[in-house]
Amino acid sequence: MVQEKTIQPEQLGGQMSFLEHLDEFRRRLIKCVLVVVIAFVVCFKFSGDIFNFLEIPVLRAMNKTGNQQIPIAGQTGDEKILPLNSLKVGDKGHYIFVSDAKLGVITVAAGTSVEAIVSTDSSGNIGLFTDGVIFTNHAVIPKGIRLPVEAVELLNVSVPTESNPSERMTVTTATEPFTLYMTVSLYSAIALALPFILLQVWGFISPALYKHERRYVTPFILLSSISFVVGAAFAYYILIPPALQYLLGLGSDFQLMLRATDYFEFITLVMLAMGLIFQMPAIVYVLARIGIVSAGFLVRSWKFAIVIILIVAAVVSPTGDVPNMMLFALPMIALYLLSIFVAWFFGKKRTLPTDEDILG
Repeated sequence: MVQEKTIQPEQLGGQMSFLEHLDEFRRRLIKCVLVVVIAFVVCFKFSGDIFNFLEIPVLRAMNKTGNQQIPIAGQTGDEKILPLNSLKVGDKGHYIFVSDAKLGVITVAAGTSVEAIVSTDSSGNIGLFTDGVIFTNHAVIPKGIRLPVEAVELLNVSVPTESNPSERMTVTTATEPFTLYMTVSLYSAIALALPFILLQVWGFISPALYKHERRYVTPFILLSSISFVVGAAFAYYILIPPALQYLLGLGSDFQLMLRATDYFEFITLVMLAMGLIFQMPAIVYVLARIGIVSAGFLVRSWKFAIVIILIVAAVVSPTGDVPNMMLFALPMIALYLLSIFVAWFFGKKRTLPTDEDILG
């Protein structure tokens, strides 16, 4: 008679008591916090550059909205207010200082009007220059002085290197900029530490898996990290610009005073949400390789998936209109279809564990 091999409970290395699970969770959580703190210190040093990068979409939208050709009542009915980049070299007109400005040591008061011409300097750089001598109470300002208009505003460029005062976001308290940069640094640190955090999450749940299932840790971390970056980039370059253009277009009849904190909350919500949503194929890959999810299951569940996708799109979308909601829903539907293909290509049935798997 063949004696069956028995496995003692103490041999099951993956089994831990409840308190041991808590201790394991605490240790991994401390490691994650330490890595995030280190990443936070690094990101805080570059917080200004990070925020400047994040505000580019809204500056583009504000600049584009402000540069629309607006018809006005006139002699012929064809008169329009045109953007500065419609000017050409040689065009002349009156320039009005919208705020106090310094020309050398002379301060020119807001509301002052001077003759101006679009021309180039000795280096060939385009600009707006005075087209006559300006007399003040204390000095004479010669002809040909560059006026405070950025050269890119005179060219066909969508984003100025430095925003106009009217195109800057606002803060309402003295501490808001510091809090904003701290928050920018924290979110950036979490994104930077994401691979390590995912590794700790996998390490915490891996004892519940068999040995042959744990080898998917490397592709999971790699795919998840890449998917998060791709999702955040997709939101930044594809989704956010048209959404901002639509929102600012609705407010064209109002004086826009956009709070920097509100904008940052908006852009981070969308980028983080899309970064997480883009995890779908990576998660399905691991689950399909383990044998928990199959392509057939995903195909049969497509109705429920569509409903969930539309709900998520309605929550993530900054507006409730159908075009913007579909702008967020369509990428999720495409990701779901990609996940079906991933499950079909990489999926396999979950195999029964061997003694080596159990002991591993």
